[in-house]
Amino acid sequence: MMQTQTTCPYCGVGCGVRATVSDGVVSVQGDEAHPANFGRLCVKGASLAETTGLAGRLLHPQLDGETVGWPQALNAAGERLRAIIAEHGPQAVAFYASGQLLTEDYYAANKLMKGFIGAGNIDTNSRLCMSSAVTGYKRAFGADVVPCSYEDVEHSDLVVLVGSNAAWAHPVLYQRLVQAKRDNPQMNVVVIDPRRTATCDIADQHLAIAPGTDAGLFVGLLQAIAETDKVNADFADAAIALEKAAGWTVAAVADFCGLPAAEVQAFYQRFLAAPRAITLYTMGINQSSSGSDKCNAIINVHLASGKFGRAGCGPFSLTGQPNAMGGREVGGLATMLAAHMNFEPADLARVARFWGTERLAQTPGLMAVDLFSAIGRGEVKAVWIMGTNPAVSLPDSHAVSQALAACPLVIVSEVTAETETSRYAHIRFPALGWGEKNGTVTNSERRISRQRAFLPAPGEAKADWWIIAEVAKQLGFAAAFNWQHPHEVFSEHAALSGYENDGQRAFDISGLSALTREEWDALEPVCWPVSRSEKPWDWQRGWRSDGRLRMVPVTPRAMQARPEPLYPLILNSGRIRDQWHTMTRTGDVPRLMQHIAQPIVEIAPQDAGRFSLQTGALARISSLRGVMVARVVVTDSQRPGSLFTPMHWNDCFARQGKINCLVAAVVDPDSGQPESKQTAVRIAPWQPRWQGELYSRTPVTLPPHVHWWRKAAAGLHHLTVCGERTIQAELLAWCQRHHWQIQLASLGDTWHLLAWEQGKLMLGFWSSRTLPALDPALIEAAFNVAPQTLIERHGLLSGRDLARPEVGKIVCSCFTIGEKTIAEAIEKQGCSTVAELGRTLKCGTNCGSCIPELKALLACTERKVMIS
Repeated sequence: MMQTQTTCPYCGVGCGVRATVSDGVVSVQGDEAHPANFGRLCVKGASLAETTGLAGRLLHPQLDGETVGWPQALNAAGERLRAIIAEHGPQAVAFYASGQLLTEDYYAANKLMKGFIGAGNIDTNSRLCMSSAVTGYKRAFGADVVPCSYEDVEHSDLVVLVGSNAAWAHPVLYQRLVQAKRDNPQMNVVVIDPRRTATCDIADQHLAIAPGTDAGLFVGLLQAIAETDKVNADFADAAIALEKAAGWTVAAVADFCGLPAAEVQAFYQRFLAAPRAITLYTMGINQSSSGSDKCNAIINVHLASGKFGRAGCGPFSLTGQPNAMGGREVGGLATMLAAHMNFEPADLARVARFWGTERLAQTPGLMAVDLFSAIGRGEVKAVWIMGTNPAVSLPDSHAVSQALAACPLVIVSEVTAETETSRYAHIRFPALGWGEKNGTVTNSERRISRQRAFLPAPGEAKADWWIIAEVAKQLGFAAAFNWQHPHEVFSEHAALSGYENDGQRAFDISGLSALTREEWDALEPVCWPVSRSEKPWDWQRGWRSDGRLRMVPVTPRAMQARPEPLYPLILNSGRIRDQWHTMTRTGDVPRLMQHIAQPIVEIAPQDAGRFSLQTGALARISSLRGVMVARVVVTDSQRPGSLFTPMHWNDCFARQGKINCLVAAVVDPDSGQPESKQTAVRIAPWQPRWQGELYSRTPVTLPPHVHWWRKAAAGLHHLTVCGERTIQAELLAWCQRHHWQIQLASLGDTWHLLAWEQGKLMLGFWSSRTLPALDPALIEAAFNVAPQTLIERHGLLSGRDLARPEVGKIVCSCFTIGEKTIAEAIEKQGCSTVAELGRTLKCGTNCGSCIPELKALLACTERKVMIS
């Protein structure tokens, strides 16, 4: 048995994980010694062992659809890239990277693109989540420096969460906050979000602001601070920033944000009274056409109030991905050079000297949305996409797909064989996955941790840094990319951070540059800076050339999306609790599909009545650019006039489930980050003729008129299906072609089918006018051990085990505890608290992500009792 300390590959919390391999079986647990999580894992992290199988993996290089060896694939990549550069110049080439890459991979990619191909065209999916935060920090401090730690969250008097559903998107950090509030009941928590999310569970105040109006709320807070005698205005441009805020009275803010004036005033009083305050913000702030200004509006109030640069205080941007911070460190954004340096003469000369290149890019490259637009226009002829799925994640995704389809050279480095992006690849490189990779990542609090390999490389999969270095050699740059181990890449990256630095630049890990391979292998989690220089950081000075921090003048702007008669609603997008990004990893884990198994759309009761929608029904949501289908959830947690839909589903998991086909490619002019949170849409009910569930041992070819959602099931293919035309004839013909025995039940709109081969269940289909309520455990068990008696088979044909109670919708994914089981424990077993439910059923005792829903079920039962 071997145990390895590594780091979770999901969100930016950066949790430590202990992975154990015993007789070839992987298991995981939280690392109690890691300072990010102290042993706690969310349900996604706890399910990591279930993602380490090789089903669906890309294991060999492919060239023009054919499997080839590495020499042929690398040679083809080099030849085609050289030809494009020779004819069209380096600006015709681009890289698009990912926060899923390790820092060593990112460093190699940035060095090749900017340093030796000679163009700035390397950007990353972090552009879609963190670039507005980067712009805000750089404008205020002169450097991309997150000035807070997780301990600050625990030691604050007021924690403000804005544009952040941390309970689902950063669950382990959220649980640290829950514990901190439990330990210190005087702590205040304020959640600012148009939706009432799970994060509001511990909120002392929830401000359900109108979409996109956050800047107005914080500019008004700056004005409230200015009215006190404690305002700190000793910053560059402070006078202008305060002047811009002068007209933002409580009444003006309330009108702009769609809030009662008393709620605005109460929030301002909380902030002014708190000795220490910290603001946590993420996509709801950043993903805006004015996201950079929103970030600076938050930073301004911390500077002006003095709640900055000391314990428990500050503006804390939470990164969305495990190594979005590492990508920023190495220059993985098109607007950065390397090691947090910029496209300025001194930095350009310094990096060129260090890398020993005369080909260094002299100007910033194309940011993500512009990059794919340039591909669509034919200006960029070659794009290498690494570890990400832009055909799903970028706005106006239909246009992105069209651009990739027309691009002369698309190279994809991927773990997964089939993604929407890899469909367009001329060259596919098989990359190592989590558990196989070896390198470093940096989390939201600037903490560098090791991701260590504990599994052998499968097939011919290789590390991303190695693939990049081999292509660099094909392009004639062997001397600069002659690394033999990721430790060598890290050492070079660390040395560059301290090169001619001596405290002038914030990012400095030069103290790690001389680590031996053994010391790097054993590296413990550490927050940067780790400098050779003895100069301490000076938060009051920052890293601006004038030696002063800056308050950026902000004029709040409304979102660019405008409701209109044809598109009267504003669509918001975001993460759900148990899925990750475009689901290439989590979508095939059955227990992560239990909580929310297909795209949903949340809608307020008033709007549901207005548009004739009800919970459980299907709806079509459309914008000027596209359409998606989702199942309706009517909830008073949704602000009237707004909808919410998860961002995860795509054409590999659903027909018409992709939200970004609706979203316009509108970006912040300073950060280039898309306005993914606000899209004008309309919604209409869709009542198909039938709905059903299809299970099979092998994939079934469905007619094109069938609408479907793919769901994970152990060893099976499971689709939820529906349509306007029946598929009875097609399914019967499919079974007859395979010579399977058929068992049918039909009554009115209900039509059930079982297909058998030599006593083994091969296919099951259950359909009716509305989606049939089945017992998935019964059906999956029948595929493993077929029912023997005729009575058992007839019971399976109904889709339910009448002797087994229904568990209902899964609430606790860690222990597969359903809504009805919980309700029964409340009503019949007398459980009246979350703790009692945990002792009885175990729900809520692992990652804690289901606790808000457990509380809601307790409250619902209490209301029923009071009414009765």
